[in-house]
Amino acid sequence: MNENILFVIQRIKEKLWFRPVIFCILSILGALVAQLADSTRLHELVPEIKNESLSELLNVIAASMLVIATFTVGSMLSAFAAASNTATPRSLKLIITDDVSQNALSVFIGSFIFSIVALVALKNGYYGKAGLFTLFVFTLLFFSLVILTFLRWVERISRLGRMGHTIKVIEDATANAINNRLTSPTLHGIKVNQNQEKAIPIYSELTGYVVKINMAELQKIAAKIDAVFTINALPGKFISLDQPLLYIVSQTSNTAVVDYQTLKKAFTVSHMRYFDEDPRFGLITLSEIASRALSPAVNDPGTAIQIISSHVRLFTLWNITVNTAPLNKVLYDRIAVPELVISDLFEDAFRPIARDGAANIEVMIRLQKAFCSLTNIAQKDIQAACSHNSIQAFERAKTVMKLEADILLLEKESLFTKQFKQSALL
Repeated sequence: MNENILFVIQRIKEKLWFRPVIFCILSILGALVAQLADSTRLHELVPEIKNESLSELLNVIAASMLVIATFTVGSMLSAFAAASNTATPRSLKLIITDDVSQNALSVFIGSFIFSIVALVALKNGYYGKAGLFTLFVFTLLFFSLVILTFLRWVERISRLGRMGHTIKVIEDATANAINNRLTSPTLHGIKVNQNQEKAIPIYSELTGYVVKINMAELQKIAAKIDAVFTINALPGKFISLDQPLLYIVSQTSNTAVVDYQTLKKAFTVSHMRYFDEDPRFGLITLSEIASRALSPAVNDPGTAIQIISSHVRLFTLWNITVNTAPLNKVLYDRIAVPELVISDLFEDAFRPIARDGAANIEVMIRLQKAFCSLTNIAQKDIQAACSHNSIQAFERAKTVMKLEADILLLEKESLFTKQFKQSALL
């Protein structure tokens, strides 16, 4: 299936109305399909169900489900507002896609639709003896599903939108994006040849964030004109009219017949970023939460320390990748894709915390301990980034902290100090 179609389907599945609509359709089919039992010999085996008892049960479901569904929507909106106000508005996309809440809303609305359709059919004599029994079984199943869903949803709504839950959701989404990129650092393409001439730049006609690249389509075009495309705009990059999407390096003169509009359409541009294929966005979102927590209005250094721990877990994924040594399967041998730049990731993750928490000794010590932990990862780029950011964070704190004892303590715990002592011993 076309990658753009899959991307659109994924965005539709994230919509709040998608699952309720699917469940409503299934509910209507369930209420109507029950009548098919009348065409079988099931009526000879099942007991007779009175219309009144079934009607009362359906009335109870119809009367209560609409109220519960309305209450569910109200609770979800409150949770969304809490996540947006206490954490960061960027977390809202992930909170809205919470599976438990969407399933609960789907079950409640679907049960309401089922009861209404079943009541109308029941009052008009749509069911025979077997159909009534089948409808009764369906109603009991719906009722049981509602009870179980409600109990599960009450437990989830108590956490939905809370700071700890929001951080966990963002961290999980970022971990998935990082794992996907580490599995294929070049998006199943080839590495960029730094010495290769960048011949023809292709510029975007849109302004926004690249959220998806149709690699298969680019591979087709590149093979057709015997060229190599060098990607310049990875998912998450903000592009404007002066930013090339890619460069065409061709060995022939076939570039004259290239459909440049098709090339540009291979890049999906949106006004917002998504977490799926953009690891930097997740790191930025987590750092935004830490920056807000460190603001004088909030003054919550504990949340900033929690975010630092999240960053350590996320960068530790590089250590797991080194140990497991996954294969980067090349599917697009005519598309050169740049890999993630570790120094950029460290700036996204740690620079805002070092800037906004420079005056807080507890936050800065935890930040230096994070650098000490991450420097053990067998990646030269990560080790270099740890050393650089350790010095930068200390210099920021030194210009803000007023107590000399705090500065000396921070210097003692800093990574660059420990590295200096180790090199002196050698």
